[in-house]
Amino acid sequence: MFNKKTNAGLSAAELSAFCGQVALILEAGPPLYDGMETLAGADKNSDNADLYQSASKGVTETGSLYDALKADTRWPAYLVEMVGIGEKSGQLDKVMRGLEEYYAREGRIRSSLVNAVTYPLVLGAMLAVIVLILLLRVLPVFRRVLNSMGIGMSASGSSLMKAGVAIGWIVLALVLLAAAAAVCAAILLKTKHRDRVMALLLKLFPSVQRLSRRLSASRAASVLSMLLSGGFTTGDALEMTSKVLTDKNAAAKVDEIHTKLEAGEGFSDAVASTGLFDELHNSMLAMGSATGREDQVLSKLAVIYEEEAEEDITRLVSIIEPTLVALLSIVIGAVLLSVILPMAGILSSL
Repeated sequence: MFNKKTNAGLSAAELSAFCGQVALILEAGPPLYDGMETLAGADKNSDNADLYQSASKGVTETGSLYDALKADTRWPAYLVEMVGIGEKSGQLDKVMRGLEEYYAREGRIRSSLVNAVTYPLVLGAMLAVIVLILLLRVLPVFRRVLNSMGIGMSASGSSLMKAGVAIGWIVLALVLLAAAAAVCAAILLKTKHRDRVMALLLKLFPSVQRLSRRLSASRAASVLSMLLSGGFTTGDALEMTSKVLTDKNAAAKVDEIHTKLEAGEGFSDAVASTGLFDELHNSMLAMGSATGREDQVLSKLAVIYEEEAEEDITRLVSIIEPTLVALLSIVIGAVLLSVILPMAGILSSL
């Protein structure tokens, strides 16, 4: 399991476990503050004991898990807002179960993404090392051997070797530039320029844009379904969903749906006009609206988009790996041939 820490100091796996434990407390029936005290006591030796103790103390003082988590900025904003929605809708146990699955899925997604990024970095490092050895060690030795033997190289052989050297240095420069760009992007994503960097990445990589869109659609559908099934009006559900979404583009679409709804447009028509969901899924939502089951359809759409997002990640990783292996083989082969072919030509003329 991928254990990268979130801004709360907890990994996705730890957040999933926390939400699952709170859901178990709520389902079992004891007062939440008693359950939170037990949870804090059980984790008193963990690295995040103070975080659990703070949450337990906040629940005891305020009687609200939302207020307790909101008072501590180390908890993720999405978790806090979803807990607030759960308390308002009276479905906190279902919300916590949903968050348990969400963070478990997020852990899997992060693990897949880290693997997808790590593999190219490892191959790139291997490529750079091999090319450097060929350029700085193998080719100079080859030239010295030829000079010591008093054997001249033909014009074609010399051109071929120069081409191999040029290819090697170009590939090495590209690898270094790609690595520098990746490091800069990783640094900027942690600063106030995060939104601009994300927007640029989405433009440069259509597959990432599609993945982001599906994840946002899944989250929006899940939250809307939960709120509508909890008895909230469609307008209130849209307003709260907009505040929860971290994707500004998706949040803007939800706000647009809310505006059109207030102008008298039907819910399914307003959703279809914004492009939040695919055309096929808009038809499903229209059917759900006609039968008064929008919440059930939205719940189904959340699962569909979640599965599609995971498939996209798997497909992306499956494409990256063979592509990089092929690139590595081609570049190394080209550099080696630039040495072997001139040598073969010289030996055949002896």
